[in-house]
Amino acid sequence: MFKSLGRKWSEKLEFGIFTLPVLICIAIAFYIPFAMTIRYSLLKWNGISKNPQFIGLDNFKQIFMGDANFTSAAWFTVKYAIVYIVLVNVLAIGLAVILDMKLKSTTWLRTAFFIPYILSLVIVGFIWKFIFMQGFESLGASTGWGIFKLSWLGEPGLAFVSIVAVSVWQSIGFYLVIYIAGLQSVPEDLKEAATVDGAGPFRRFISITLPLLAPSITISVFMALTNSIKVFDVILSLTGGGPGGTTYSIAYDIYRDTFQNNMFGYGTAKALILFVAVLIVTLIQLSLFKRREIDA
Repeated sequence: MFKSLGRKWSEKLEFGIFTLPVLICIAIAFYIPFAMTIRYSLLKWNGISKNPQFIGLDNFKQIFMGDANFTSAAWFTVKYAIVYIVLVNVLAIGLAVILDMKLKSTTWLRTAFFIPYILSLVIVGFIWKFIFMQGFESLGASTGWGIFKLSWLGEPGLAFVSIVAVSVWQSIGFYLVIYIAGLQSVPEDLKEAATVDGAGPFRRFISITLPLLAPSITISVFMALTNSIKVFDVILSLTGGGPGGTTYSIAYDIYRDTFQNNMFGYGTAKALILFVAVLIVTLIQLSLFKRREIDA
């Protein structure tokens, strides 16, 4: 009896010794900074002063009651998230269905769509900024097409379209891989049975393929949702928040207040609000989509 108890305690001790470094790393990388974030959000601090002023919840009151920039940035982020999630998932599913067919160029096409995802969005943003400003001007002069003469980064509506288009172009390869993996897990015998019953390609896709893609859709929508709410780098490199601040996202607004205006306490409060918003939205999304998986 005593030997068994001693063995159990030794196993628990070994488990604690091996997991302790991991727990310490997690605490240093996440929990301690998160606790510091909560503390800084209650301060009026410029990031340099050794004596920050404690102001309680005043930062949060100012954000929700008198910050027009945060309101417009939140509205822009919501619009961007909705358009981006719908476009990237619909296009990725359509391309995945095409590239899942046994075509000679399938491998090359998959590689071509995935290569932009390897590049950083900052680099992609600068490349497309050059294309919109210099490349389109040259194309407009040579072809005479009016679409190339538009101010794609100088008008609010076109700047929004440009940001969404560049983001979708850069990231669609990632979602494409997820959907191709989901399509390859769909049993062929179900498709064959539906074909024997007289179902056409569209009917087979709606009744068989799409419901069985539910786990892939859940993952893809989750990733697209979190990435779109936190969008920052493509805006920084492509439009810089312009024209006239109409393309400020919440993340870019936090960056501007924190590092450009030296309002570290205020920016930290916004970052905390963004964290809570992302957490709530993703939990709701996952719970709703998981229920549809079970029903499917």
